[in-house]
Amino acid sequence: MGRTVDWDFAATVGRRLVRPVPPTTEYTRRQAIDELAEASRRAELPVREVTGLNEGAAVTDARIIDRGEWVGAATESMRVMTGGDGGESSGFLTRRITGAQTGAVLAFVSSGILGQYDPFAANGGELLLVYPNVITVERNLRVNPSDFRLWVCLHEVTHRVQFRANPWLADHMSSALAVVTDEAGQDVGAVAGRLAEFVRDRRSGVAPQTNSEGIIGLMRAVQSEPQRAALDRLLVLGTLLEGHADHVMDAVGPAVVPSVATIRRRFNDRRQRRQPPLQRVLRALLGFDAKMSQYTRGKAFVDDVVAKVGMERFNTVWTNAETLPLPTEVDEPQKWIDRVL
Repeated sequence: MGRTVDWDFAATVGRRLVRPVPPTTEYTRRQAIDELAEASRRAELPVREVTGLNEGAAVTDARIIDRGEWVGAATESMRVMTGGDGGESSGFLTRRITGAQTGAVLAFVSSGILGQYDPFAANGGELLLVYPNVITVERNLRVNPSDFRLWVCLHEVTHRVQFRANPWLADHMSSALAVVTDEAGQDVGAVAGRLAEFVRDRRSGVAPQTNSEGIIGLMRAVQSEPQRAALDRLLVLGTLLEGHADHVMDAVGPAVVPSVATIRRRFNDRRQRRQPPLQRVLRALLGFDAKMSQYTRGKAFVDDVVAKVGMERFNTVWTNAETLPLPTEVDEPQKWIDRVL
């Protein structure tokens, strides 16, 4: 994939297509930037205490950015993850077209993302917080801004702690992604056959019919067996990382975020709210529904295991790739406990 995308052009297109942010005063903008920077530092200690993951390194500052800057950071990260710029094997026009498509997708995503930890950043990992989106969401939810900003940071800082305490995670993710995006050696006839089989299964009710599962099913239909296995590894890892971060957000509790219960309730309501038809289609195509499933299923897995064995024994999950939950264990945590612990 990486060699068929003009990443510089993707960044240019994406920045031009980002939606304008709601109006806000310079005072509010400056206050949000300063408070998010401080909250990202404050969140580190409670996250380390709750998770028991502490690599001992100094707390690094988050990068507080706007939507256009996030698009630039995302394209650079994707460039690294997928193997760099297009070469001579992929034509100029092809790379420009895929670059424009990628930029348009990132522009759409940029209006909804609150923050992320990028383990593939050039400086060895970077925490990004998108302040215009944080301001927009806290206004829509009508929650305490300071509490909400710290709550968001607890989630994103958990990802930073996950990757910094377990450096092998980035390599595991990168190697799986390389297999998923590897287009070399694909037999066109075999791909067409798998796609036809998927369509037949959909008609007979064998394949998933829901939007998010249907998109993943379509991906599997055109993938080789190694690619399917790699996609499973990515989905399971994403489910674990997001669920663990959601667990930590709530486990820190009202001692750190006084209005955490109100924020969680209203934020969950926002996740489940029905979107306009076009937005629902885009969310399904981009996998947002599957992402929401990751939060829910992953948190249920972590909640259940921690309740039964405690956080210290749960942390065995971070030992290596073999101790990560299998796809069949995410919804049945006891199976993971029996196998690993």
